[in-house]
Amino acid sequence: MNRRRLILTAAAATAAAPPAFAARPGPRLSIKTFAELKTPLPLPYDEGADASAVVDRARAQARRQGKRLLIDLGGNWCPDCRILAGTMALPELDRFLKAHFVTVMVDVGRFDRNLQIPARYGITGRLPGVPALLVIDPRTDKLLNPGNFSALSNARGMSPQALSDWLAGWAA
Repeated sequence: MNRRRLILTAAAATAAAPPAFAARPGPRLSIKTFAELKTPLPLPYDEGADASAVVDRARAQARRQGKRLLIDLGGNWCPDCRILAGTMALPELDRFLKAHFVTVMVDVGRFDRNLQIPARYGITGRLPGVPALLVIDPRTDKLLNPGNFSALSNARGMSPQALSDWLAGWAA
């Protein structure tokens, strides 16, 4: 009886847990290494944007379209941010992202700008690294990946396909 209860409790906990990221593979990418990315790498963050307004508009769009909101926090000085942006711009990944997310890039400077955006989702301390990707349910405005938002802050240590798979794991 105790063994059965333990199994049922474990099954219930597993069912209630958020899906593991990379539950499905991302689109197969045309490159194997970051050296194959088009250069120069993009400077993806608009340093003069009103980040709060941009995020609000993107959230409304995601809600209307039934997609998740993907907020990329970073800086143009950051090589990992630029590698991620270059990988996300690959046609096969770009199509996938547009089908599942509304993506917004937010410049956080050198961890001193637009910090009201992560604070809105409960991240009030210093970001552990960038890029930091916040996956948001636009209906509830809740952060879906509270333990994984800095997982790509060492994008250079991953493969392009691993980035694609990580992103796919959070798709709606």
